[in-house]
Amino acid sequence: MATGQGTAKGTTAHTEADGHGKAGFPPFQKETFASQLVSFAIAFALLYFIVSKFALPRVGGIIANREGVIENDLAEAQKLKDESDQALKAYETELADARARAQAIGSETRDKLNAQAEGDRKALEASLAAKLADAEKTIASTRATAMGNVRSIASDAATAIVQRLTGVAPDSKTVDSAVDASLKG
Repeated sequence: MATGQGTAKGTTAHTEADGHGKAGFPPFQKETFASQLVSFAIAFALLYFIVSKFALPRVGGIIANREGVIENDLAEAQKLKDESDQALKAYETELADARARAQAIGSETRDKLNAQAEGDRKALEASLAAKLADAEKTIASTRATAMGNVRSIASDAATAIVQRLTGVAPDSKTVDSAVDASLKG
């Protein structure tokens, strides 16, 4: 263990400054403090002059220019927004008008078609009524003809039956009156 400590002492001995004495950190030395303050003041004044004459006006100009651009962009955006709002209102108004016109056209068309259908229905009913009346007349005339034929057929049949049963032909007036009485009920 003694050898390990001897080695450590030898290492520390080599790191110390050999006979130069203790010199401190230069900014903290009392002898150079005043000259450092003067150098600092000159450097600060020079830096302040450069920044205030060259850098700050350019930065201020850039900032002012940028603010102007931003204000112009915001004004343009507001103008475009107002225009789009007006266009939207105009669109909604036109859409409402178009819907109202479409409903009016639909109602008008529906009314016209209903009136036309009603007229067609009435014309068809009139046509069918006329055809029905003609058919009833035809049926009545056919019935009258058939009834006239029934009367003559009944008279002929009655005459033939009476002749067959009695062997004598009956009088046509007597047969006609008997058939008329039978047809009347």
